[in-house]
Amino acid sequence: MSTASTPAKLLPYKTLPEWTAGAIPAGFLRPHNTREGTWAQLQVLAGTLDFALTSADGQVLERFTFTPERQPPLIAPQQWHQILAASADARCQLRFLCTPEDFFGKKHGLTRTHSELIEAYPRLHPRAQPPRALDVGCGRGRNSLYLALQGWQVDALEQSDGALATLAELAAQEGLQARLRLRQTDLNDAPRQTLLDSAGAYDLVLCTVVLMFLQPPTIAPLIAQMQAATAPGGCNLIVCAMDTPDHPCTQPFPFTFQPGGLRAHYEGWELLKYNEDLGHLHKTDANGQPIALRFATMLARKPAA
Repeated sequence: MSTASTPAKLLPYKTLPEWTAGAIPAGFLRPHNTREGTWAQLQVLAGTLDFALTSADGQVLERFTFTPERQPPLIAPQQWHQILAASADARCQLRFLCTPEDFFGKKHGLTRTHSELIEAYPRLHPRAQPPRALDVGCGRGRNSLYLALQGWQVDALEQSDGALATLAELAAQEGLQARLRLRQTDLNDAPRQTLLDSAGAYDLVLCTVVLMFLQPPTIAPLIAQMQAATAPGGCNLIVCAMDTPDHPCTQPFPFTFQPGGLRAHYEGWELLKYNEDLGHLHKTDANGQPIALRFATMLARKPAA
């Protein structure tokens, strides 16, 4: 029921109450499946369960009998299945699992970890142990929490009191306080401040969908501060909206990059990824369609000392 592509790291995010034979919800006695990105682990605590893998239309494909000595394997996302029958003394419990990038979304309702950070993560080769990251404009912490969950020490910068309060609460609930340091910061003060502190440089400095909300005079000094705060061999990850002739920016962002604008700040750095591709905002237009814009997207590695 699990597959060879099952991720190495899955985290439980929800555990249902224990069921007896007569209390198994009716929906689990009919063919059903889990959502995309959700694995299910059924544990038999007593008695026996007759179980089936099915097709979407309810055709039984394989049958199994599970006991405390013969436990079910993981049920893969969107695999159709059902409990066929349970012995009178049966007791069981079901929990749901997901990958770290989905954990805070599925458990706490945060927006999913930014897709560019998920893609970049295997390409990061931090020298520090534990590795250190700076999240510039962290919001409610979707990226900071993901990195902390992976064992990183994270400094999270944000101006909003409410966003930082949410991040602090979630970190406390998940026992991640020691891995997160929250700093209330007005990023528009970049020309008068430094992002680098006494703890040293960072293996990763990220700033995703933040720069377009800042004032134009902020951008160059802030990027310079991000670069100065990056350890030799460390990476910067930036995603920012653009205003281009083929896709003019229709949103009232104070700042947008022009073609080639972000790349120009990173002369001499190794561009592990750079594009100015078409993307979409979560916001929709008058017809209910996601608003299309070009985004400057970059993962760059600082030259080694």
